[in-house]
Amino acid sequence: MIRSGDQPWVRIEDDSAIGAARRAATTMAEACGFGEHDRGRVAVAVSEAASNLVKHAVEGMMLIRAHPESATAVEVIALDKGPGIRDVRSAVRDGYSTAGTLGVGLGGITRMASAHEVYSLPGRGTVVTMCFTAAGAPAPVSRVSGLTRPIGEEIVSGDAFAYVEGGDTAIGLLCDGLGHGPAAAAASREAVRVFEHQHDLPVLELLERVHKALTGTRGGAVAIARLDRARGTVRYAGLGNVSGWIVHAEGRQGMISVPGIAGHQRSRLREYEYTVPPHSVLVMHSDGLSDRWDPVSFPGLAARSPAVVAATLLRDAGTRRDDAAVLAVGTAP
Repeated sequence: MIRSGDQPWVRIEDDSAIGAARRAATTMAEACGFGEHDRGRVAVAVSEAASNLVKHAVEGMMLIRAHPESATAVEVIALDKGPGIRDVRSAVRDGYSTAGTLGVGLGGITRMASAHEVYSLPGRGTVVTMCFTAAGAPAPVSRVSGLTRPIGEEIVSGDAFAYVEGGDTAIGLLCDGLGHGPAAAAASREAVRVFEHQHDLPVLELLERVHKALTGTRGGAVAIARLDRARGTVRYAGLGNVSGWIVHAEGRQGMISVPGIAGHQRSRLREYEYTVPPHSVLVMHSDGLSDRWDPVSFPGLAARSPAVVAATLLRDAGTRRDDAAVLAVGTAP
């Protein structure tokens, strides 16, 4: 089971942040069982990526965590609202440098990673994802990514997600605890607890169980989606202001949530089934992201990994006036 925990984003705004990112990377690599040589490789790559953000980016951020689909791999997500990279293919070649872009050192960074991806839009910024494994082990196949970010300077996020993969099927939950801070986080944790123990239930029944469990909390908005990759369908039920989307190259299709607050008030709960087009991505997010984002304005994004999709939407649709959470799931069998 994949669940959101503390996701300490590091703001990369000055030289002091480079050392903080390097130390976080070394600590995470050690926790994932990396030996000294592999820890050094991760530290160098992260230091270089952070240095690039300081020198060339605007509003640079970095997340360093255990990979969601492997406890023995390190995932690094770096994003910014800088000038972007016009020629990504050239930029990832060692020695390539273009003033005003993240091209400096990018080739070396990606060469040290076990897997990487770069998504950049000129004038809007860049997302770089990297996965590091120890002793030459293959990188895990990425089918899901979830990201959270607390409001302003808060440490804890009131939004949470959870996800379970099972062969051709997968089920995910996203909860936006009412308000923000510890009380909102407690509501979201309770939703995740119920999901963890009862995720085999039908979607509508599971949402009903979550609704009842949140009675003693502040409450929140909750959505649950069960994806059947073999059939190409998703069953979805939501209560409150959580957005669900099926994103593909031509646009997106919204999935319906009914009005209410889980744990307190509700309309009649409903479950809907949708057809999932090939090469699409299932996205759920809290209202910490605006629902006005348009997939057409992100060329090729639907074909990218869930980590790139989640990071790009968090950057461009996220607001600092609320906690934010986004869960992206690849639909390909």
